[in-house]
Amino acid sequence: MAQDERLPALNALRAFEAAARHLSFTRAAEELNVTPGAISQQIRQLEEFAGAPLFRRTGRQVLLTDPGQAALPLLTNAFEMMSEAVHHMRAPARRDRLMISSAPSFGAKWLAHRLEKFQQANPEAEVWISADIALTDFNNSDIDLAIRHGKGAYEGLRSEKLMSESVLPVCSPELLEGDHPLTRPEDLAGHVLLHDEPRKRPSRPDWTQWLSARGVTGIDATRGPRFTQSSLVVEAAAAGRGIALAKRAIAAADLERGRLIAPFADGSSEIDFAYWVVWPKWRTPSKLARTFMAWLREEAAAEEVVGV
Repeated sequence: MAQDERLPALNALRAFEAAARHLSFTRAAEELNVTPGAISQQIRQLEEFAGAPLFRRTGRQVLLTDPGQAALPLLTNAFEMMSEAVHHMRAPARRDRLMISSAPSFGAKWLAHRLEKFQQANPEAEVWISADIALTDFNNSDIDLAIRHGKGAYEGLRSEKLMSESVLPVCSPELLEGDHPLTRPEDLAGHVLLHDEPRKRPSRPDWTQWLSARGVTGIDATRGPRFTQSSLVVEAAAAGRGIALAKRAIAAADLERGRLIAPFADGSSEIDFAYWVVWPKWRTPSKLARTFMAWLREEAAAEEVVGV
């Protein structure tokens, strides 16, 4: 290779691509699990190699120069193609293995107990579930599909809506045997309220909104224990600690088994988040992945019909 055709270090190119995509050295560092200083150093080296600045520093903000803007889509496409190439290299060794990323509560409360049916219908398949809250980095993992709770707009990914979501009050059947009645929303004044309150997502069920929608006043909707995972608030309700405003999909299995009951006939409220299956735009799902997605659709459709 001629001297002027040599390539810069791959790490420097990846640092630039992430920083240019986010327009932030800090967010690029978080994505690549390095320090912002390491990102800055890699980009300085790349700019020395290119002989031109790739970013304009304006105070705390960074903007792309013309050479940087021209390079970004090409590099993004190149890294996607490399990721897909490595995925194909590994395909023979993992032909019957499917890696699924799922939010922890959805994986534990909705997906896990249904997997046996999929395994019975597809005995050759080996399904691995990775439970994590962070968005999946398909470029640097073996994940084939991810199931996420959100609005479905994910940059660089294809998304297919699995099912909508609503919230409703749920509690242990034993709670109704106590001294405090629970036949109408106003009766919540005599009970402990349990809160599903994730740290970073704005999708939590909110008692204040639920009570307001039903014209209920005089109840302090902020009181009561808080849980950062939806499965934990459901378990607390099943243990009799109070009444949870729970996501329907997360509570469905316990409602079916009678561990939980929904005390109010009109207690369900739709929320604007749903469950989505996502995968990279540049990747054609494998035959096993397509089979799994078809099975997910059937399971979700059956639950939408049955309800809770």
